[in-house]
Amino acid sequence: MRYETARRVLPDWLRRYIYSFEAMIEDAVTEFAAGLPDGARVLDAGAGEGQYSGYFQRHRYMGVDLGVGDNAWDYGALDVVADLNDLPFPDKLFDASLNIVTMEHLREPKLALREIARVLKPGGVLLVVAPHEWEVHQSPHDYFRYTRHGLAYLFAQAGLELRTLEPAGGYFRLVARRLLSGLQFFPGPLKVIPAVVFLPLALVLPLFDGLDKEKNFTLGYKCVAVKALGRR
Repeated sequence: MRYETARRVLPDWLRRYIYSFEAMIEDAVTEFAAGLPDGARVLDAGAGEGQYSGYFQRHRYMGVDLGVGDNAWDYGALDVVADLNDLPFPDKLFDASLNIVTMEHLREPKLALREIARVLKPGGVLLVVAPHEWEVHQSPHDYFRYTRHGLAYLFAQAGLELRTLEPAGGYFRLVARRLLSGLQFFPGPLKVIPAVVFLPLALVLPLFDGLDKEKNFTLGYKCVAVKALGRR
């Protein structure tokens, strides 16, 4: 089931339980937007269809994307079509930026983060959500997956101070999500048989997620970083 469908047909608590990664993203963007002052300039770097623009009604939102990731998407709502490696903005223009599950689609993520840092004001804040264990998607524009150490390195190289880095669950949430993903391999009515096994497990397994203390098995990471006050 696609997440957009789940939002329509599932109770909110069940949707958030099953799709914990997407729920984490929604909560992160909500909190991020709420923490910005009215009128703040916000760069959505890798905005896609602009699905997060509604969170920034109080701000001056700018959605930027190259517009090549998904042929089924409508990129008509973008404010600017541009490569994140070469943003068409002057230095220190934006108060904040977000980059939500886009890092994996960047051929040169280090350059992109440097560009985002360049157009952020000193003290500007950046929210990034990046995948760690996720299937290939938006082919052929899918290049990388990230560990916590890789993300910390990229932020440091861009002159960004990492404030928080949080995993999106651990091993048991990861396995539960992969069981649900596995249903796609069974055609039509044959889904019923594995669903009888997969669905109960997918509902129970997240209850054991606390056993994974290190969370090295995770769907991805939520990161918040700040451009140092002394940076140009």
